[in-house]
Amino acid sequence: MPVNSPSKYVYNFTEGGRELVDLLGGKGANLAEMTRLDLPVPAGFTITTEACRAHLAGGEPPAGLFDEVNDHLRELEARMGRVLGDPRNPLLLSVRSGARYSMPGMMETILDVGLTDASVAGLAALTGDEHFAWDSYRRLIQMFGRTVCGVPAAEFDRELDAARTAAGVATDSELSPADLRHLVETYKKVFHAHTGRDFPQAPHEQLYLAIRAVFDSWNSPRARLYRRQEQIPDDLGTAVNVMSMVFGNLGAGSGTGVAFTRDPATGARGVYGDYLADAQGEDVVAGIRNTVALQELERLDPTSFDQLMSIMDRLEHHYRDLCDIEFTIERGKLWMLQTRVGKRTAAAAFVIANQLVDEGIIDLDEALRRVTGDQLAQLMFPTIDPAAAGEPVATGVAAAPGAAAGRVVFDSAAAAAAGGPVILVRRETNPDDLPGMIAATGILTSRGGKTSHAAVVARGMGKTCVCGVEDLVIAPDGQHATLAGVELRAGDPISIDGTTGRVYRGTAPVHPSPVASYLDGDPTSQRDPVVAAVHRLLGHADATRRLAVHANADTPADATRARRLGAAGIGLCRTEHMFLGDRRELVERLIVAETDAEREAALAALLPLQRADFVGILAAMDGLPVTIRLLDPPLHEFLPALEELTARVVRAEALGRDPGRDALLLRVVRRLHEANPMLGLRGVRLGLVLPGLLAMQTRAIAEATAERIRAGGDPRPEIMVPLVGAVQELDAARAEVAVALAEVDGLPPIPIGTMIEVPRAALTAGEVAGAADFFSFGTNDLTQLGWGFSRDDVEAAFFPRYLELGIFARSPFETLDTSGVGRLIRLAIDEGRTARPGLRIGVCGEHAGDPESVGWFHGAGVDYVSCSPYRLPVARLAAGHAAVVTTDDPSAASR
Repeated sequence: MPVNSPSKYVYNFTEGGRELVDLLGGKGANLAEMTRLDLPVPAGFTITTEACRAHLAGGEPPAGLFDEVNDHLRELEARMGRVLGDPRNPLLLSVRSGARYSMPGMMETILDVGLTDASVAGLAALTGDEHFAWDSYRRLIQMFGRTVCGVPAAEFDRELDAARTAAGVATDSELSPADLRHLVETYKKVFHAHTGRDFPQAPHEQLYLAIRAVFDSWNSPRARLYRRQEQIPDDLGTAVNVMSMVFGNLGAGSGTGVAFTRDPATGARGVYGDYLADAQGEDVVAGIRNTVALQELERLDPTSFDQLMSIMDRLEHHYRDLCDIEFTIERGKLWMLQTRVGKRTAAAAFVIANQLVDEGIIDLDEALRRVTGDQLAQLMFPTIDPAAAGEPVATGVAAAPGAAAGRVVFDSAAAAAAGGPVILVRRETNPDDLPGMIAATGILTSRGGKTSHAAVVARGMGKTCVCGVEDLVIAPDGQHATLAGVELRAGDPISIDGTTGRVYRGTAPVHPSPVASYLDGDPTSQRDPVVAAVHRLLGHADATRRLAVHANADTPADATRARRLGAAGIGLCRTEHMFLGDRRELVERLIVAETDAEREAALAALLPLQRADFVGILAAMDGLPVTIRLLDPPLHEFLPALEELTARVVRAEALGRDPGRDALLLRVVRRLHEANPMLGLRGVRLGLVLPGLLAMQTRAIAEATAERIRAGGDPRPEIMVPLVGAVQELDAARAEVAVALAEVDGLPPIPIGTMIEVPRAALTAGEVAGAADFFSFGTNDLTQLGWGFSRDDVEAAFFPRYLELGIFARSPFETLDTSGVGRLIRLAIDEGRTARPGLRIGVCGEHAGDPESVGWFHGAGVDYVSCSPYRLPVARLAAGHAAVVTTDDPSAASR
């Protein structure tokens, strides 16, 4: 095998193989692999991705590249017995892109390179088909002009339409040779008009320009957009494959097609693909003629069909996976133009992996490597059939996947009181909307993005959500709106698709997910082949993973659901969620209390409510750890807004009325008002400043634990102190918690740890670990504070531009920023475990349910991740996937 070096830029198909995919790109590596397997591949060579990167860096092809190309071209001419540009026996070439990762249709292809005025007649004589020769020439001018020289495709299309109209025919194949000769001359004029030069008549110039054009297409707008969407690095470059042409448009005995070794939509075994007689490959892709099912080839050309089926079976066993194949038949001779491991739907990914295990082709570890948490997430949500739903009236940010249909409500109270499915429509949501969000089938907002309050809460609850719909204008009173300029009233039917961001008027058909039904405990759904595959692979993930998966759950109902969905405990129980709704007034009384007696009365009223909550949660998670985070909200979430209170007091005074309690609240809100409450009086600070709060919460936990023990249970609570920035804060909070615990008899040891969400805590983790029984990383706030921006404010403001510029590959609130925030986490883990060997470490931010981040946490040595109940199966699969990937490559899961 040739040694890769910068001085070698061109590889013959006989030199490489799929192990050189980084250098030769996917297409070139697989052409070399098929050549190695002695399959019928047209002769050719591949120009490496290194050459492309050098070209893009310097603006010119690297020195010596075209000398290498000429050397390989001479070998190709000798092998084929034809010469590029020869007027009597011309060799024609295809020039195709082929990057490391498949990017279908994103980059360029030029066919029939080498045809000129001098050689077109020779091609006609060689093939005995004048129509074919002139059709190939017009295709070259059209493709070369558009791809290499930027001639608008519409210019050529208009002339082709005119030629068909003048000839009175419907398709290109019906044009006569004379029609095509005339069309070639017309195309040349179009080319000259847009480029200022004649169409190149030097075959080698055509080849060199085509190679450069394919290099340059790596940075075309559509290719860059595709790479951003698929998280493909921008610095890989594309290889260029130069191959001798074979022709599917040489009459009825010729044709071209695509084939899959299994159905890429469902995974079912069978013969799947399309075939088009008397056509070249771009005719199939362009859809300008209707193809026939691949099975029809058995009737048209049984010999080629049988050979193709044999090759497909051989390739699938060789690659041990679904293969996507392109082929051409030239006058009864089958040629293989491309193969690759085929793209597939999420459902097909699970089914095919399961089938290949049954067939003994792969083992369960390999099957688990081939499915992802993202694919499982796709299978868990209901869907809307676009064909049945009609045209969307608006599109926003796809904030929480799934589909929902219901009647419009504009406020939380209406959603909570509704008797049927409703869509909560708001400008944006806030913690007061939680009861309505729980009651609603879906949430639709005119503001915000994927990290807004609406999006984060909806994902945590498994609700569908579409945010940031600019065409949705909410009236100032918040009780009616316009959608795409049409009035939207309470009670109107509406449908939203949180996977695509589309919004539909009326009630679109929503199809429930059988996978979600299975995961939620419906055993009958296992008869579905997708569900059966998910069951098997998720079970293997659970048996394989090192990383434990806990849930974020704040109510007994959430805890029960989490356990059903496979949670090994609760990693985050947020006590502030227990104070919303009717209880908010009690917290308000605590905050505005001016005497010890008032404060103690408020705490006394809260204690039994907290205790009852904890009893229910500990009962639901009996025998499993429950990490309870002490109160951590910005105070403003429990008090009316400053502007709202000021307006109420001013209005009352203007009318000569006593503002009453509003005046007291206004004084308190002004005293506590913060320019940025997310950075103010919250977390451990709140517990240390409000006397008795830590003790009340601790006592509620302790008494609930004692009650469960008396009932014969096995409660395992853990207390987590939030937002610590200095060990002294944790020391002070821990001392108060310890006193409260000591007042309740018969308790088991209750660990006291902290949430690492302030960069200073991460940087001083060695000190903090001295006072902490465990760490849990709150990656949401650690990301906000690490980057210095608020997730509720910045996504709509500049994230789209940052993604466009490549500053972000993905939002750092969706997938962990491993080089920045991840470095803080690694530092804290290392220093924390140095100070306290065996320190247990978890993660409970949004990233704990993101498959890519879960893989990184596995590699970083985290003990458990904690995510919303609805993300538990995804995290479980991702943790198993990370374990088997690491078996192959110990550094892979943390990259």
